[in-house]
Amino acid sequence: MTGIYALVHMAVDLSCAFLVYTYVLGGEQWYLWLLLYNFCAFALQMPIGAAADRLDRNSCVAVGGCAGVLAGLLLGIAGFPAGAAVVAGIGNACFHVGGGIDVLNRSERKAAPLGIFVAPGALGIFLGTMLGRAGTEAAVWIGGLLILSAVVIRAAAGREKLWLTSGNAPFSFSVPSSSVPSSSMPSSSVPSGRTLMAAACFLAAVILRSYSGMIQNFPWKDTLAGSGFILAGAVVLGKMAGGVLADKLSIQRTAFRSMCAAAVGFLCLVYPAAGILAVFFWNMSMPLTLWAVSKVFLGAKGFGFGLLTFGLFVGFCPARLGGSSVGGPVQSGIRFMAGNASSPVGMALMAVVSLLLLGWGLKQVAE
Repeated sequence: MTGIYALVHMAVDLSCAFLVYTYVLGGEQWYLWLLLYNFCAFALQMPIGAAADRLDRNSCVAVGGCAGVLAGLLLGIAGFPAGAAVVAGIGNACFHVGGGIDVLNRSERKAAPLGIFVAPGALGIFLGTMLGRAGTEAAVWIGGLLILSAVVIRAAAGREKLWLTSGNAPFSFSVPSSSVPSSSMPSSSVPSGRTLMAAACFLAAVILRSYSGMIQNFPWKDTLAGSGFILAGAVVLGKMAGGVLADKLSIQRTAFRSMCAAAVGFLCLVYPAAGILAVFFWNMSMPLTLWAVSKVFLGAKGFGFGLLTFGLFVGFCPARLGGSSVGGPVQSGIRFMAGNASSPVGMALMAVVSLLLLGWGLKQVAE
């Protein structure tokens, strides 16, 4: 199921990127529709995740997500960009939550499956954008890909006996007072300020990663052939490597070494090799935060997953507002901050801050 969800993740993100580039961007109110899409796709994963935790039919939610993206594509073709943004965004959120909970349930104490699941999304976004630039001809094929994705998930979930029930832990927002190796919610769980603070640290680390991804500025990007594909590959491989190394070395060591390496790489980002390696190491934190937040919300893994994707939306907002039609001091201030943050020193400082956040948070939940 992890492999199937990973491949469908790439297909869903490819479809959404194609839809947004082809049918949402370019109109008079494109910026508002883009913001609306990102809100639905990322911020709404928190409430949708909580609902999916209770429903306990994760694969059904994921299939519904594929159907939602397909409906959004049809709305875009019909000339309704706002409707397309909302419906496709909600569909994207449903797929991520449904697939994410299933993978979290079966990853148990391992982080590698989480990296495998989340990594292909970056490649899908890159490929979908490329297809969108080529025109609208691929719309029919993408519609077929979404239908195929839904059918494959349904068939695999039925074979694994996950269609009618997914085996989610009893729904609860109770927070364990210490790390619990079991995937089930312990009966004696009590609220803990330390673990809640750990979740806040993971959220802050995701916000930093999202924001940095929006403002990264590589001076060689326009001159290096295939730089877009290479950077997308670094993101994909980094997320996969983060989960694998966490299982091999321990999650805390992986966080420390990857963030230190990212900081050094960002300081030297004027050199292509250093910048690419920095992106690789920087993205290794993705499966680490997913693994860690699932230990905080053992009875609400979908909500925890959505909490981190809410961080992606928060990181998106200031980076995009700086280039929007927001006027006056607000826009100037955002551009000033983004300009300093995107410098080699600014990027390295974000990696160091992320290291501190991950280090303290993981200490509270890791064995």
